[in-house]
Amino acid sequence: MAELATIGVYGFDGPSFIRALKEARVSLVLDVRQRRGVRGSEYAWANARRLEAALAEAGVGYSHLPELAPTTEMRQLQYREDERRGEGKRSRTELAPEYVRRYTEEVLDRVDLKPIVTWIGSKHAALLCVEKDAEACHRSLIAARLQQEFGFEIEHLKPDEG
Repeated sequence: MAELATIGVYGFDGPSFIRALKEARVSLVLDVRQRRGVRGSEYAWANARRLEAALAEAGVGYSHLPELAPTTEMRQLQYREDERRGEGKRSRTELAPEYVRRYTEEVLDRVDLKPIVTWIGSKHAALLCVEKDAEACHRSLIAARLQQEFGFEIEHLKPDEG
């Protein structure tokens, strides 16, 4: 069975992020962010150029898949729901139902995943976004679709909390 991981940026620093990928035997990172940057100096390592360089040095491939990123409008919808719930992007625990519906219909249902699956092949890939918890990020929706349609075994990587 093919393996697929998901990983977010929040909660990691650069070295622990690379270590988590290596421990999970990830050889390819698929960046599904709309913007390939993260605000705040503590996450400067996750901005596109620095991240790509660190992954290359670690022997991990990288590709940006903007076709799987949510639109700005969808992101704004989620931010409004976060505000209503009293959560921030970095502390979000779940996705808004309307966000899930729109992302599924407007993005996921329109993307042909077969070429991505073929490209992954026997590599152990990881879907990358920013949220710490996969359930609070669209990468969980992508992973669930890949599991359902192509039989991927999914592992959600998280930072050590201890």
